[in-house]
Amino acid sequence: MDHHAPGQQSQPAQTFQSLSFAYQGLSEIPYEAILRQSNTLEVLDLSYNLVHWNPALLAQTEKLSTLILDCNNYTSHVKFPYMPSVTTVCINKNKINNLPVFVEEIRRKFPNIKILSMMNNEAAPSYFNGGSLTQYKDYRQYVISQLPGLEILDDTEVLEKERAQARKTYRIQQSSEGSRKRRELHR
Repeated sequence: MDHHAPGQQSQPAQTFQSLSFAYQGLSEIPYEAILRQSNTLEVLDLSYNLVHWNPALLAQTEKLSTLILDCNNYTSHVKFPYMPSVTTVCINKNKINNLPVFVEEIRRKFPNIKILSMMNNEAAPSYFNGGSLTQYKDYRQYVISQLPGLEILDDTEVLEKERAQARKTYRIQQSSEGSRKRRELHR
């Protein structure tokens, strides 16, 4: 039942906005189309393309919460813009081979990240890409230790006991680095 006076139109409800450029064979991010929806865009899917350009202009998508970059050519040295609204990043099957460099970029540019999926990258060893169980566990502990708000890594929930073990394992590495820096300052 319409409660508006004749000639008045109701405003459409603000809706969830998703945009997909998957499987387009793109080598560059289609910024023009993306930025036209920058005020409402929440999910952006650029999967299965040939993209490797740094996504700097995506910073203008203030409501973006999910960024899907699966099956592209991104490396460990990708430079993301600061995007505090993003809580999910999927970057499976790219060319990420340096875990510390990549995770530091994720930590700095996506401070509210809850879900990170980077399966089938060299830096994310698993049974499926030739990694051992020990390598997989170490990978998970490292990522979890660096991204304390993470709730899901790849396809698996981060358990509290796993988070505690990650803090325990990597706390020593962080504190020994701090001790080394203090020693160097006093020389």
